[in-house]
Amino acid sequence: MKPKEVIELAKSKDVKIVDMKFCDIHGTWQHFAIPLNELKEEVFEEGLGFDGSSVRGWRSIDASDMLVKPDATTAFIDPFAAHTTLSLSCDVVDPVTLEPYDRDPRGVAKKAEAYLKSTGIADTAYFGPEAEFFVFDDVRFDTTSNSSFYHVDSIEGTWNRGREEFPNLGYKIRHKEGYLPVAPADKNVDLRNEMILTMMDLGIKIEREHHEVATAGQAEIDIVFDTLLKTGDTMCLYKYIVKNVAYKHGKSATFMPKPLFGDNGSGMHTHSSLWKGGNPLFAGDGYAGLSEMALFYIGGILKHAPALCAICNPSNNSYKRLTPGFEAPVNLAYSARNRSASIRIPTYSASPKAKRVEYRTPDPSANPYLCFSAIMMAGLDGIQNKIDPGEAMDKNLYELSPEELSLVPTVPDSLAGAVAALKADHEFLMKGDVFTSDFIENFIRIKTGEYDAIRVRPHPYEYHLYYDV
Repeated sequence: MKPKEVIELAKSKDVKIVDMKFCDIHGTWQHFAIPLNELKEEVFEEGLGFDGSSVRGWRSIDASDMLVKPDATTAFIDPFAAHTTLSLSCDVVDPVTLEPYDRDPRGVAKKAEAYLKSTGIADTAYFGPEAEFFVFDDVRFDTTSNSSFYHVDSIEGTWNRGREEFPNLGYKIRHKEGYLPVAPADKNVDLRNEMILTMMDLGIKIEREHHEVATAGQAEIDIVFDTLLKTGDTMCLYKYIVKNVAYKHGKSATFMPKPLFGDNGSGMHTHSSLWKGGNPLFAGDGYAGLSEMALFYIGGILKHAPALCAICNPSNNSYKRLTPGFEAPVNLAYSARNRSASIRIPTYSASPKAKRVEYRTPDPSANPYLCFSAIMMAGLDGIQNKIDPGEAMDKNLYELSPEELSLVPTVPDSLAGAVAALKADHEFLMKGDVFTSDFIENFIRIKTGEYDAIRVRPHPYEYHLYYDV
């Protein structure tokens, strides 16, 4: 839609409120609202002011003025608002230079798409993320100077087999046995169906939804692939819908990668491919039906994977998931069909249009705009420098001997390790000014602070290990 059409839509739907949404560095939607009479066509060009110093990781207070410029193509009627509300995703702009703010994740995605076209390699990058999440019935946590705890619960949780539920009807899902059960074991069928129906009402194309491997309401909803920017927009809306539908039913959804000990965490396996002139570029006569370009793209991702982890696995909790034994792709190898490798080439279809690369390491705590942009930039670096990905690993990497496994590189085992890798390897991200030095330095500063916040606090399990020393 164009700005004029958005205003006409709002009037036809008797909209009362217009919500301006934008994404912060952490991947969280922020917003402010205006009455409909304030939404004029010039707002789409001139923007609206807000205080950027109050957004995590953005402006200092001495340079806090910022503008948001709504994107008319992102308009939708918010199904969760009590009063009819039109929602718009926005770009963030410097009010002095009127240039895109270099810490705006949506702006990074736009620059990534522009850089791709400038290379002549391709004109479109498609992305298809598979985000997993948990739905809990109760969530409590706190930390003080003398205590720390968390407690999550679910009617499905295997630990509730003996709980008084007046009556307890059983059908609890055992650890690692939650993949694709039917009701009554799967107790969130109607909830997930409402989520996807709401997504479809708002224009999100859905492939499938199902219960995931873990107990306690782990779920996955897969969307149809789209361009980098559009998929980033969709994932912000996706999270908004998942959380609000759960909340509406007295439940809580989280995209935290590893909320449970001893069971699978939540990943965001990310499929990508490059196209030019409407033609797919990853199909060929190489390994698993890949083109030479696709193999170089894989080589770039594998080379830069440790640095990518800082952006694609950006939380301390991410590295609780990235441990062997829970289907987490910690080994930096590629293979057709093999889910134990960090990069998989799906073989569901022989169509050249379906040929793509699945990078399995990312998790849903990642900012989607930054995650997809970084993956594409790593792949492009591989193509530009003809980086050989080496031999494919067509065996279960979890069953390799210690000698064989020692030859396979792995992802960092902590946020600190990922940040150190990004600090040492980020030039590939800065091509075309997609990620600026200011962005990288600021991102490293934020993530170092998050790591230190965990590092300096006693952990409850340390009492179990060390209290009696």
